[in-house]
Formats: sequence, structure tokens, C-alpha cells
Amino acid sequence: GHIELATPVFHVGFINKIKKVLETICYNCGKIKLDENNDAFAKACNIRDPKSRFNAVWRLCKAKNVCDTDMSDEDQDPNNESSRPKVAHGGCGNRQPQIRKEGLKLYGTWKPDKEAQEENPQPEKKRLHPLDILALFKHISNEEIRKMGLSEDYARPEWMIITVLPVPPPPVRPSISVDGTGQGMRGEDDLTYKLGDIIRANANVRQAETNGSPQHIV
Repeated sequence: GHIELATPVFHVGFINKIKKVLETICYNCGKIKLDENNDAFAKACNIRDPKSRFNAVWRLCKAKNVCDTDMSDEDQDPNNESSRPKVAHGGCGNRQPQIRKEGLKLYGTWKPDKEAQEENPQPEKKRLHPLDILALFKHISNEEIRKMGLSEDYARPEWMIITVLPVPPPPVRPSISVDGTGQGMRGEDDLTYKLGDIIRANANVRQAETNGSPQHIV
């Protein structure tokens, strides 16, 4: 069986990987922040080992605070024969947050650009909710997933966020004898008690959402 969670949650084993993916892609359009017109990025995309490719692409993108846009035709030099054809990237040009992990939560900090800094010099910090990140990860194209060294068939980024919790069958969590003799009273396995706690907490979250509670309470 399974438990359908009222709201998605980060998989605790993949939260560092989720942070790295967020530092690699644009928080607005879901594309990798660099394009293949960057020689270092093009070289990183050609690394055969997927794990090494992911780390190489992440190292190049994590310090990038703006999503690359396509170079306009006016900016290209038609007289430069050595210049290779520009690869269309389709980036949005939006500013990118700095991602920080605090416990089991992720936060994004947007530093203002020079124009907005005069009006509001303070950087904007907000919590990145799993529901929003799940929608963003689902927006990543298969091509971008392959460039990052992940797999569209076996390792999609959105699978690192839990929406459904599998429940093991009773033989995996059998009842136990309280007195140790096997003849007296029997109690439930610790895993069964923990699943009960999850079901109750899930019901409370669902009730809070139904009542229109603020997001920070949910």
C-alpha cells in the first residue's frame, strides 16, 4: 500500500542533491543557467561519466546569478569566420537566488541588482517549498536532464521529492510479543507505530490546508 502525502516533502537522503540541482538550473524557466556557447560548459557536457558530468556542470553554474539569454543577431560578428554557430539556449535572463540549506529546509536569497538596490538594498530571502520545487523540476526538459548527467528514465530530479510514501506489508512489520514468551499480549512493531504517526500528521496537514491556514503553519 501507500500513503498519499498532503504536501510534498524532500527526501532526506537527496536534499543535498536537490540543492545542487537548484544551483544548476534557472529558478524561473528550469533551464541550465549556462549555455553551450560557454566553452567550459560545452566541455563539461561531453564528460562521459554521468556523476563527473553532474559535478562539473554544477561547479560552473553554482556561482552564476543570472540565467543566460540568447545572443541577439546584432551582437554576433558576421565577419568573424572563426566564430562557430551559436546554439540557441532560450534562457530567461532572470536573477538567480543563492541556495542555503538549514536543517531539512532550503532557502533562497535574491540579491537586488544595481537598479533595484537604491530602492530596496536588502536581499530578499524566502523558504523554497517542496511543492514549488517539484513543479520546477517537472518543467526541466529531457535534454537538460541529460546535460546535467541525470537520466530521464531512471533519475529524474522530481523523483527526489516524495509525494507518495510506500507502506510495507504486515509480514515485514509483524506484531511482537510483549513478555517475550510468544504466548501473552502482543504489541505492534515500531515501524507500524511510526506509520500511524505519519498518517495522523498527514491528516493534520490536510486539515490545515482545507481550513486555509498560512503556508508557514502547513
